[in-house]
Amino acid sequence: MALYLEHFGLSEAPFRITPHTDFFFDGADRGATLEALVYAVLHDEGVVKVSGEVGSGKTMLCRVLMERLPPHVETLYLATPSLGRDEILHAIGDELGLDLPEGRTALALRALQEHLIGLYAAGRRVVVLVDEAHVMPDETLEQVRLLSNLESSRHKLLQMVLFGQPELDAVLAKPSMRQLRDRITHSFRMRPLSEPEVARYVSFRMRAAGYRGPEVFSARSIALMTRATGGLTRRINILADKALLAAFTRNAHAVTPREVRAAINDAEFARTRPARRPALYAGAALATGVALGVLVPWLLADPGPAPSPVSPAVEAPSPAPAEPATTAAAVLPAAPAPASLSSLSESQPPASKLTGDQLLRLTGYSPEGQPLLAARLEASRAALQRTPDDAYTIELYITDNADPARMERFLTRARDLVPLEELFVIPMASADAYRLWVVFGSFPDRESAVEAERRLPPRYQRAFRTSPRTFGELRAEI
Repeated sequence: MALYLEHFGLSEAPFRITPHTDFFFDGADRGATLEALVYAVLHDEGVVKVSGEVGSGKTMLCRVLMERLPPHVETLYLATPSLGRDEILHAIGDELGLDLPEGRTALALRALQEHLIGLYAAGRRVVVLVDEAHVMPDETLEQVRLLSNLESSRHKLLQMVLFGQPELDAVLAKPSMRQLRDRITHSFRMRPLSEPEVARYVSFRMRAAGYRGPEVFSARSIALMTRATGGLTRRINILADKALLAAFTRNAHAVTPREVRAAINDAEFARTRPARRPALYAGAALATGVALGVLVPWLLADPGPAPSPVSPAVEAPSPAPAEPATTAAAVLPAAPAPASLSSLSESQPPASKLTGDQLLRLTGYSPEGQPLLAARLEASRAALQRTPDDAYTIELYITDNADPARMERFLTRARDLVPLEELFVIPMASADAYRLWVVFGSFPDRESAVEAERRLPPRYQRAFRTSPRTFGELRAEI
């Protein structure tokens, strides 16, 4: 039991890293994702995928989903997905109390189907929740596809939900996984929290644990914690717990940056954080100049949107050439759109909202001479520097394939479908590679973004799982 409970008036530890469903935070799209998962499970929506970095809250979401599903849905939780092709079949059979025949996969599948038909006739549904699905062998994933085919004359008999790290997206991108990939009807990404969301998350956890006083964590301590954790909830829990303990030892009732720094120094993940790649420092003279304020060209460039994390981050299909009937004007009529954020005064450019480190990471990605990509990267930096945190953009997709030539081809096709000046490409640096975030437009509020989302080309609506995102969320991911 945490030593500081009585000191802060807590009834239980607020920042345990083991999932506790009473502490489920429904902000940062978590609540919306949970509702979408419940809907998908209850409406025969095929295979569902949820991906996210280690410590982003996937297991918590899985546990809450199990609690929120109605009584007639039987949930089977598989925590050891490294099972072989036949082993996963028998593991499901064991969870259902079946003694499936050994050695004959076809017979086992038939026996399982007959049992599921009986359950369906009795008004019961079965959903299999697979945790850590990114470590599944390919042959086991193929068995998942076969299991998803089990159906009665009109209904699916077995719902599959795969939870995994981003590596799951790479596995499913293999040509051999095409059939399974085509059966994934919903794909969600658990994104890290932005700084305002970290503040709400920490406050929520404290109050869920019984705290009733003023906010314990100062704004500066939240900002420091966000930078140190990358917005990952497990790391936030670790630092918050250590910071509370540090405040307790000083007999203080507020957590300041001093306690957070002490927690960071004591955290294993902070000591083992990988060094930035040398490539990120390419063009250091330019980046240093930028950090010192030599930003005039960027600040005067056309404004654009900043993407936010968490919607499905499947590899974006390359939209085919434009449909003749579709034009940019038809897609997004200029008329009722609430004022574009482009109207910010250029005579008094706002201070940059990006830190020097963020600019350095952005400029570390090279367009390698691709003209359209270079222009969109520059416009994206300009938008990220000056657009308010609460302004919105529309996320189109995230891709791990950061090949500049590939992105140039996408932009070449895109200019026949949408105004190219409204497309923004944001490089996101990880330990050893870049990912690209593609977003559309800039809007003063969520309602405007949702309305514009409805007017996107039909081809984009089919190919991408679009979602409104705030610029504050985006900057937190850089």
